[in-house]
Amino acid sequence: MADPGAAHPDGAAGQDEVLRRVSAAVLAVTRELSVGDVLQVIVRSVRSLSGARYAALGVPDDRGSFAEFVVDGISDRWRKALGPLPRQHGMLGVMLREGQPIRLSDIRDDPRFEGGWPPAHPDLVDILGVPIKDGDRVLGFIFAANKASGGGFTARDEEVLALFAAHATIALTNARLYEQARQLSVLEERARLARDLHDAVSQKLFSIRVKARAASVLAGRDPASGDADRAAAEMESVAALAGDAQAELRAVIDGLAPPEISEGGLAGSLRRYALLAGRAHGVRVRFASGDLPPLGADREAALYRIAQEALHNALRHSGAAEVTVSLCGAARKVTLEVSDQGKGFVPELATGGRGLPSLRARAAGSGASLEVRSAPGQGTTVRLVMPVGRGGSRRPL
Repeated sequence: MADPGAAHPDGAAGQDEVLRRVSAAVLAVTRELSVGDVLQVIVRSVRSLSGARYAALGVPDDRGSFAEFVVDGISDRWRKALGPLPRQHGMLGVMLREGQPIRLSDIRDDPRFEGGWPPAHPDLVDILGVPIKDGDRVLGFIFAANKASGGGFTARDEEVLALFAAHATIALTNARLYEQARQLSVLEERARLARDLHDAVSQKLFSIRVKARAASVLAGRDPASGDADRAAAEMESVAALAGDAQAELRAVIDGLAPPEISEGGLAGSLRRYALLAGRAHGVRVRFASGDLPPLGADREAALYRIAQEALHNALRHSGAAEVTVSLCGAARKVTLEVSDQGKGFVPELATGGRGLPSLRARAAGSGASLEVRSAPGQGTTVRLVMPVGRGGSRRPL
């Protein structure tokens, strides 16, 4: 069993230790460690600073058990011997329901205590528990048990636990916000894919159905009327449309799982996608790149997605035989251009089918500026300029 902790927050030295441990907990949260790692830092500090033999932190789930249950003061072998996680009953359930601190000199004397301990569970006597709260909502609890020095837990111990409970709230709230942001990102990506599927595939499938029905009607007429040749022409058109729909669908599916940018680099990953998309559409794609300053994973992913969508729009709408993609970097910015010499359009009059709102939203979300230059018969250029954060060093592609 681990040492029950020797640094109790009494006197100036104890105050310094409290501040040091609180600082460690804050740094753990701000370093974006996993939630489990942050909670373990908090529980370890709680046990040591309160002078407890055991400490734990529980976050309930919606099935009567716990999504997180972090303990300190017992070995890994002992923890495994305890078996499955506890349920939300007894004193644990009281802390979750009432959301108030609990300090008892002997838990066995409290009428809310539900009998003995399970096999392999340590015998707990004096306990101290504080809720982890976000406003009025109880996110979980921290508790300490069996003060090593005897005499039970003090009001000062309760203050220390409450302080760490506040940092646990920050960690859990950040985790919840991150999960919500991830789900929102998934929903936005689904919306983009739905637009792509509607614009690129469903309209072609509708045309295929119309032409197939026309061919069926023509084929059923008198062969001498010459409609058989027209029916054959319609069927050839159906085959061509089906091929286009297949190519469009393949390009959309490719967009579902972009390559891992960290493996091939931004330029390498984008080059592979550009050439693949060009082959799928039967359009030549020229790709050029230079050295890039580092952008960070999130901004590289955003730039990749913007380039992907701009290229897809050019391949699908421009009618050009060739599309050019260029990516270059300077000390303070990275510039992306996707251009074609196709039929062009009036950006101010463009419908949602060209994905301009999505492009602009992605650019704004990544702190970049986006310019779309186009006119009927004069082609289109999409130009994105993404600033680079301070302190970045250049790296070769």
